[in-house]
Amino acid sequence: MSLNIAQGDPHVSFADIIADQGKQISGKLDLLRLETFVPDGEKSLRLFPMAEVADLLEVSQSYLKKLHLQGKGVEPTLSSTRRRFYSAEQVNELRSLLGRSPRRAGDEKLQVIAVVNFKGGSGKTTTSAHLSQYLALKGYRVLAIDLDPQASLTTVFGIQPEIDDTQSLFEAIRYDEERKSIREVIQKTNFPDLHIVPATLDLQEFEYETPLAMQKPDGKAGRTFYTRIANALGEVEDDYDVVVIDCPPQLGYLTLTALTTATAVLITIHPQMLDVMSMSQFLLMLGGILKSIEDAGVKISLDWFRYLITRYEPSDIPQQEMVGFMQSMFARHLLKHAMVKSTAIADAGLTKQTVYEVERSTFNSATYDRARESLDAVNSEIIGMLNQAWGRRP
Repeated sequence: MSLNIAQGDPHVSFADIIADQGKQISGKLDLLRLETFVPDGEKSLRLFPMAEVADLLEVSQSYLKKLHLQGKGVEPTLSSTRRRFYSAEQVNELRSLLGRSPRRAGDEKLQVIAVVNFKGGSGKTTTSAHLSQYLALKGYRVLAIDLDPQASLTTVFGIQPEIDDTQSLFEAIRYDEERKSIREVIQKTNFPDLHIVPATLDLQEFEYETPLAMQKPDGKAGRTFYTRIANALGEVEDDYDVVVIDCPPQLGYLTLTALTTATAVLITIHPQMLDVMSMSQFLLMLGGILKSIEDAGVKISLDWFRYLITRYEPSDIPQQEMVGFMQSMFARHLLKHAMVKSTAIADAGLTKQTVYEVERSTFNSATYDRARESLDAVNSEIIGMLNQAWGRRP
């Protein structure tokens, strides 16, 4: 049944109308997915040209060409113009051949990066998606966790939670006997060594169930809500090097649980006055709540935390001034590189893709290169901090 709010039918409630329209949108989006990701509606991953592969492996193109001519390593796909292209799996094979795997050793702890902001539109999901994919392309084993019930990160990875058979992290952190292992909700992505725990609306149940669990006579589980993600990750700790958590844009139990689990925190911020004012309120509230948790005996120990300037327009004078203001306030905790605003990032998102997924040839080369350079610089800086936390030499 298709409803029409313009008809003004008194027998049709607003709840019925919005529920029906939600179903219609989901159906149309599923058709769009099937058209975009043929033949089965699942995302694939492009091939990578030799220049890009050489950059990912930090070797020269001539060295890769020499390996190929000597019959070592993998057999690239040759284009009609004899250009060499490699799959992401082949990039990993080459990395192993060269002995350049960045995976953590047994004495190096799992790194958990919580990406947070109290305000929507700060580039939080864009940051989480590109960071997760870049880490995977650089050879790390990555688990992305979408903790936002709106499921934006989930849809970027080609999963439509209201249609696909999808379960969220809620299944692994719920308080009743139906709790599952996190292994049961992890899904593969189109990137080798990058898995995701999708989000669904069920995540919101954690916000409702936690205070109820606290009120029970044996309410220890509710009072120690902040340990639940850490406990879930303990089951798969040996399988990953880095976990990237895309937190919801609100300061609820989900965000607090992610923050108390994290070894690092990345706060995204759009350099405009209203956004900075909103962030100041977020920090004040967060500091007070975390202090209460610490007073209860919970030690919150981060290897690092940083502010990341997102959607930055270098030619915008007010934005320049706001960045200068932030640098004067907390230069030590501000990433040196900013994520620039780019039509390449926005246009890629129209087809549920990232800059790392789209073909360079589909964009103006200067526009693509500018976005890619910005993203690579930010993500490389974060890798530097990960390696520092592991005690590795630069």
